Amino acid sequence: MTLRGHLWTVAPHLLQRFRRDGDPHARPWTTVLEDPTVGPLRLSGFLHEPVRARALLVVVHGLGGSASSHYAVRAARAAKAAGLACLRLSLRGADGSGEDFYNAGLTEDLRAAVESPEAQRYEALLVLGYSLGGHLALRYAVGQPDPKVRAVAAVCAPLDLKLSQEAIDRPGLALYRHYLLGNLRRLMAAVEARRELPVPLSMLRTVRTLREWDRQTVVPRFGFASPEDYYARASVSPHLARLRMPALLVAAEADPMVPPAALRPSLAAEHGALKVRWVSRGGHVGFPADLDLGFAASPGLESQVLAWLQARL
Repeated sequence: MTLRGHLWTVAPHLLQRFRRDGDPHARPWTTVLEDPTVGPLRLSGFLHEPVRARALLVVVHGLGGSASSHYAVRAARAAKAAGLACLRLSLRGADGSGEDFYNAGLTEDLRAAVESPEAQRYEALLVLGYSLGGHLALRYAVGQPDPKVRAVAAVCAPLDLKLSQEAIDRPGLALYRHYLLGNLRRLMAAVEARRELPVPLSMLRTVRTLREWDRQTVVPRFGFASPEDYYARASVSPHLARLRMPALLVAAEADPMVPPAALRPSLAAEHGALKVRWVSRGGHVGFPADLDLGFAASPGLESQVLAWLQARL
């Protein structure tokens, strides 16, 4: 980890505070799924459908993010330039609706988006996930993905949730935890306004680590025995050998939130369907504009990743 890794991680978030130029061509999108615990859930997002587009890109945000996160908007712009339709998905509750909250292995929201009538109109589907959203994309791909999904890409995604939790909970990353937990508390405040939480929001305001957050929220809501049980059962790492769909993982060597040490044990064995690109310049979902991953496309993370995805169509 280097100072530049921190700068590439923090700078895009700071710039987003001053730039609110989202995708003006996208329209609001919703679908409904049935959750066995809370019943019907409304998911939302933004959908851009260019004329004559034959394939749709589904974009999934990271922990504490939403369909309006800066990297999701960047992906939508790159999709437009590539002639793709784009659906930016907000996982349950991420839009502030208070419908529910998500976890890192809950692929049902992504499945509902992929199987929605708007997505199924297209000949082929591609999935791009950032951070936790990248983990969800890979977790979805190793299950029983829809036949129209041709490839997935994950940017700065954790693979082993336990190792990633330990990395984020390190003493030196208090700033990142404060940011993540602040976003999650706002999500939970909206949920508490609609129904009772596993623990009161007042207790969640005292939480200082990701493990403790998971213990008080994800574990009781989704029926796990402990945070370790959640990490073991939800992680994609043990299932990568089952991956049959073409998949791309882009990882930054200086990523402070999902560092190489949290990824390399999962990548020790070769997984034929998974292509990995390590990047020397960049941080957590933040990269230089001239990034070149070696794919035949203009420079930049999204342009390079979409070129790889489109080549799988």
